[in-house]
Amino acid sequence: MEAIYAIGSNGSGQLGISHKEDVSVPKPALFHPEQPSSRIVKVVAGGNHTLLLTESGKLYWSGDPASGACGLKPFPNIPVFLEARLAKEESDEQVGEIALVAATWEASVVVSRDDQRKRTKVFTLGIGQKGELGLGELLVRTPSATRIKDFPPTGTEIVDLSACMGHVVAVLDNGDVYGWGNCRKSQIGEPSAVVLTPRKIEGINFKVVRAVCAKESTCLFGESGSGKLHVLGSDKWDLISTAPSVAPAWKDVGASWGNFYILGQDGSLTAWGRDDHGQLPPSNLPPLEKVAIGSEHVVALTADGDVLSWGWGEHGNCGPQVENNDVKGRWNVIASSKLIPPESKIDNIGAGCATSWISITSS
Repeated sequence: MEAIYAIGSNGSGQLGISHKEDVSVPKPALFHPEQPSSRIVKVVAGGNHTLLLTESGKLYWSGDPASGACGLKPFPNIPVFLEARLAKEESDEQVGEIALVAATWEASVVVSRDDQRKRTKVFTLGIGQKGELGLGELLVRTPSATRIKDFPPTGTEIVDLSACMGHVVAVLDNGDVYGWGNCRKSQIGEPSAVVLTPRKIEGINFKVVRAVCAKESTCLFGESGSGKLHVLGSDKWDLISTAPSVAPAWKDVGASWGNFYILGQDGSLTAWGRDDHGQLPPSNLPPLEKVAIGSEHVVALTADGDVLSWGWGEHGNCGPQVENNDVKGRWNVIASSKLIPPESKIDNIGAGCATSWISITSS
């Protein structure tokens, strides 16, 4: 059995906890009509909506559905998580089992499996005034999942998907990378422009396996242990000029609006970029198992089973103890395996737009 708990910004009901007040102490997310039957493996968030992806490939949503980024009606009167209805049964192409998910400010992107279980089908929904839907210049709004045609190229599949406020990046199994959306700062390569359909990022001299998106920058990574990384886009917050020349061997990577993060194989956390709200890792962090990067804050699961958070915490997303709305140069413990029943364990964490998520499984 699994339960997912949430704290943070909730003005649109994006925590799915039955009301629209911010909370700084974890509350259980509610599902209608019933909890997912398989565990939640990914949390992503747009400006005012949250998407939860389960291991079995189902998608659940809570928050403001007005943009269309949460799919088609029905919409509940009280904010709880519902399984997303992505297509009209009679007319639209059905999405099927979802493998990857990402969100821009007002849109959602899903990658689903084809008949051979390859990740070859890309759908977008919501609003994309700057190409975020990847559907060309005529389609800037759709509440039903619309497939991006002729992408990925025949014979390839998508292995990683990332998005931030206004751009989306997809990594293919052959190491190529494509992006679409706002590219005014060259965050998805040259030339800088609004990119309306997937465009290959040229000039990367290594096989890319992961990509993470900040607000106006993108960081591409080669295989863990290869040391390869490359930052594209704006150098605001010194995201290009202070990037490490060699990436440490990593088990995960992430990005906030103004930072990039590398979780090392050894449990260390390397980061660079913005620190005006304490977004960079505090010193003396214990070894970490997992990290989840929000818009301006970090959630981390330690090897000892504590969930830590630091950074910008105005909405309660870093827990109740803040100074000037920040948790800077230190961390809060927002959940701990020591405080839950012995048959339970903290299984996963997530972070969104000033929201934090903790999954607890019990045997």
